[in-house]
Amino acid sequence: MSVVRDGQDGRDGRDGREDRYERPHRPARSEGEPAADRRSGIRLAALRLFAAQGYRSTTMTDIGAAVGIRGPSLYKHVASKHELLAEIMIGTMEQLIADNIEAVGGTDDVREQLRRSVEAHIRYHARHRLEAFVGNREIGNLEPPDQERVLGRRSDYERRYRELIERGAAEGAFEVRSARIASYSILDMGIGVASWFHEGGEFSVDQLAYQYGDIALRIVNA
Repeated sequence: MSVVRDGQDGRDGRDGREDRYERPHRPARSEGEPAADRRSGIRLAALRLFAAQGYRSTTMTDIGAAVGIRGPSLYKHVASKHELLAEIMIGTMEQLIADNIEAVGGTDDVREQLRRSVEAHIRYHARHRLEAFVGNREIGNLEPPDQERVLGRRSDYERRYRELIERGAAEGAFEVRSARIASYSILDMGIGVASWFHEGGEFSVDQLAYQYGDIALRIVNA
């Protein structure tokens, strides 16, 4: 997901791209479905609706209809659509951070750490396009303290890249005028991938990730 920089809160309700995402169809209802599975299904339906028509235009009735739950019964599973948005966005950032920690953990070479970090970043955005799209657009609709929780994780995620670039520069492996600008440039590649990439196209996810790793190394003049 794109890391929102200071002064950017993504408050635009619609930017024209949501038309690419189809509204979810109502699935057949499964009797005896475990609560965890039902909760996951509700979250997925909400994600698709938020991507297709925007958070503010989505109602709890829309979400319930998408999963075959009517009226007050939906509130047995989830308190509000805001709760779902927060869960989606916090979960996205926590997964990105976990992927980053895993990526850098297998080597001490700063070039390889940056490459692996970027590859993980691109893979996530290619495979989780809706999460990236919703997370980038809807941050302004999160209320405290959930907005602060997401922004704090975004700052942590950006800091991991910036500190890696700063270390590479100190070691003579990278040459940059601003580690912060370099980290923003690298992280912004993710939301770009989420906006256009489709499985089955010219490049596989792994091929795409490797090529973006090359681009990131060029950004830092490695």
